[in-house]
Amino acid sequence: MPPQRRIYLLRLGVLIILGVVFIKYKSKSSSHHEEGIVYADKMEAGWFWGQDDTNKKEEKREPPQEPVVKITVKKDPINKKDEKKDLIQMKLVHLDLKGAAPRITYFEQLFPLLSKLGANGLLIEYEDMFPFSGELEVLKSAYAYSEADIDKILKLAKMNKLEVVPLVQTFGHMEYVLKHDKFRGLREVERYPNSLNPHHAESLPLVKSILTQVLEKHPTCNWIHIGADEVYHLGEGQDSKAWLNDNQGNLGKMFVTFIKGVVGFLHEHFPEKEQLMWDDMLRKLKVDVIQASGIATHVSPVLWIYNSAFSSDLAESHISKYQEIGFKSIWFASAFKGASGVDKLLTPINMHAKNHIQWKQIIDTMPSKFSKIRYAGIALTGWQRYDHYSVLCELLPVGIPSLAVCLQILQRGEFNEEAKKEITSMLGFNTINVETNICEGNGAFPGSDIYNMVQKIHNELKQNVRELTDGNDLIRGWFSPYHRKHKFGNPHRMETFSAKLTKTHEDWENLIQALRTQLESIYFPDTVEEWMEENVNPQFDLVSGMAKDFQDILPLYAKPKDAPKL
Repeated sequence: MPPQRRIYLLRLGVLIILGVVFIKYKSKSSSHHEEGIVYADKMEAGWFWGQDDTNKKEEKREPPQEPVVKITVKKDPINKKDEKKDLIQMKLVHLDLKGAAPRITYFEQLFPLLSKLGANGLLIEYEDMFPFSGELEVLKSAYAYSEADIDKILKLAKMNKLEVVPLVQTFGHMEYVLKHDKFRGLREVERYPNSLNPHHAESLPLVKSILTQVLEKHPTCNWIHIGADEVYHLGEGQDSKAWLNDNQGNLGKMFVTFIKGVVGFLHEHFPEKEQLMWDDMLRKLKVDVIQASGIATHVSPVLWIYNSAFSSDLAESHISKYQEIGFKSIWFASAFKGASGVDKLLTPINMHAKNHIQWKQIIDTMPSKFSKIRYAGIALTGWQRYDHYSVLCELLPVGIPSLAVCLQILQRGEFNEEAKKEITSMLGFNTINVETNICEGNGAFPGSDIYNMVQKIHNELKQNVRELTDGNDLIRGWFSPYHRKHKFGNPHRMETFSAKLTKTHEDWENLIQALRTQLESIYFPDTVEEWMEENVNPQFDLVSGMAKDFQDILPLYAKPKDAPKL
């Protein structure tokens, strides 16, 4: 074959090979591009719950029918995410961790139940249980969660389809911060640790630092609650008095000016987070003051009312005001526990059920009555302390039956026989009587043993002690505090109440030890000691002391009391 012919065929072969390679490359590139779109679409579809549905991924591998799907997914996934949030009205269960914060192992049991009961989110108020670091490390409790613990909480929440919303106080209720010498100078009033001085140059940077640390550990959360309720003593500090003197005494403007700084920081640095704030301070302010601040663009008020017989007209007047101001959405807050008394042991289910019936009625009328402000969700608060310094309210396991009833009411509008049947089955009771606050049966939910033993302590411990100390003539007459102090008594009389005293002491000692064991399985040592000292020891120590004195005095066989020392 002539050389020119060979060169020609060689060039032709190279061109054919290049053409084949080019065609395969285009085909492969197109296939990967389409798979990338499908994957993005899958992520958007499962974004809210963090789903990982492999089967659905395989079903969607065929190319989209409309090219516009490609544009929508790639152009603005955030809008699609927001659309999904708009369609879901949130029911957040509040975990108040500034008191009796549970161990992570309890959350492993609790979160599946919350999801099953109808909750779809958690409002977590960490306070000093958050693992602050660096300049903020001093804020941590001795039993604060670790960073790994926070990761575990978020993982458990995701597994159980519970959206986590951190609650970080930013103005009032800053006791856990301002109690420390390091931050004492930022108090609004030097003697009170409640509220920040909004004029101090370091106040806003401190809040920003706290928010940043919390949000960096919650990168996928979609909401942040900035608290801002009950800013006590605002305007009473010297800096505030000077500011008010220069601003016509406009206390409302002072409040929203600081909040604007917080809201603006979050919008600039965490624009994907929707912001919430308690509304009680806003109720007091004039419409034009709030409008002028511009905060309505970036934050939603959370209207909270916890009592059982609140005025719907009053609630709607607040909603109307927030609609006029220009807030785009509004949240409500009820209470399933921790709102009936600062030191209550038991949760009054009836009170909280009535509270939720009224809220459900308001929720149902929102679309027809308020067209310009969207109802976004409700937080069922479960306060554990009234503030950082107060005693503990009802423990979380004690409030579970009330929470279950309240969630059913939000779903059905009432606690009817069908709801009662469903909840008694879930919680392992025989029946639940909301009117009398009685749950019959042992229960079979996380912490049910604590629920039962706290019920017994509340209903019987004080009564039994009273029967021993005040209700028994023989004990009052022959085993009085005077007899016990001076170590003398008549065995003839003492033996008549020996069995009753011994049995009462042994029965309560056994129950209290069992309760302590259960508490220690859920709570850290500081919580166990605090709860026992507040609610058990004052009564049981009387019984225990009587039993010990009895054992000391009886063997003395009626010896004379000691002669007084001259």
